[in-house]
Amino acid sequence: MAQSGWTLDRRGKVIFGVIVAVLILLNLSIFVAAIPETYKVDGGCCAPNQLLAKDFSAYYTAAWRLFNNPSEIYYHGAPIGGGPSILPEPERYKYLPSMLLLISPLLALPYSEALLAFDLVQFILLPLIAFLVYALAKDKGTLVASGVAVAVLVLPLPFATPQLALSASYYWQWAEGQSKVLETFLLLFSLALAKSGRPRLAGVALGIASFDPRFALLSLPLFLAYGTDLKKSAAYAASTILITNPILFYPPTLSGFITMLFTSGLDTPLYYYSFIPAVALVSLMVVDRKRIGSAVRGIAGSVSQVSFRAPRIEGARDRGRLWTWPEEGRDELLESNLCRPDSSQNGFKPKSVALANQ
Repeated sequence: MAQSGWTLDRRGKVIFGVIVAVLILLNLSIFVAAIPETYKVDGGCCAPNQLLAKDFSAYYTAAWRLFNNPSEIYYHGAPIGGGPSILPEPERYKYLPSMLLLISPLLALPYSEALLAFDLVQFILLPLIAFLVYALAKDKGTLVASGVAVAVLVLPLPFATPQLALSASYYWQWAEGQSKVLETFLLLFSLALAKSGRPRLAGVALGIASFDPRFALLSLPLFLAYGTDLKKSAAYAASTILITNPILFYPPTLSGFITMLFTSGLDTPLYYYSFIPAVALVSLMVVDRKRIGSAVRGIAGSVSQVSFRAPRIEGARDRGRLWTWPEEGRDELLESNLCRPDSSQNGFKPKSVALANQ
């Protein structure tokens, strides 16, 4: 007897849920292995033989400066005129100020505790990320959705993994107190909202996720494929970016942002942890490549239809020539107010009698 679609769907959900549970347990082992590294002052993943504070120091210090000395948000060095003391000195903040609004509640904790709390909050987002992956890829089947989940939740890329951790990307994400899990969640959340027909909320989520514009731009092909009202989403995303970044209108902050952008921001490489949102987005692009292609062709086709096609002459009549146009382009011609329908001859005539009699 054939099983119902509901039963098959339930079985797929159960299988996906079991796989996700295993993946999160594996990530938990990476998390535990990375905790001792959060207390070390060393070169981290990519700067051997150097003494550097963790990446979270940039967020923590910049959040303090946002409320106490906003002109120094993008200053690289120890806080001027007080502030958190982090050795040897805080890392440089390179994102839009909007992210600092998300970090600011952690200022209630000392630096080391705030770093661990930030990691814990992001770890709690992993089941939600798994749910979003399923919502975006379930129409491709359980196997495909599970494959995307493996790429997103563990990211077993062939990088050197300290402490025998399964994933170098996630090890350094947790060790440095990076923000890439939060970034991944916000981007997938915006895409899920777009796919479910909520363009306003999708635009707001994309605007919040744009604190690191690189990955927001990378998500645009998927947003194009999933979105139901791209103009509305774009308007809400732009409005959200403006509303959450008013401090950029403060001249000293804007000057610091521009200086940072052209000295270190634009050439910042993709470190191990940057592959977390990048691989998540690219995986979905591969899965939905046909949908993206159709969306691009649809936009290209809608643009080409705006161009007018040349009229053809049906022949001479007693009162001049009858001009007709092909079926394509009739609506555009009527909207242009340059012609009127000629129902008796199933064609179009120019409104100007003089033009018709030429």
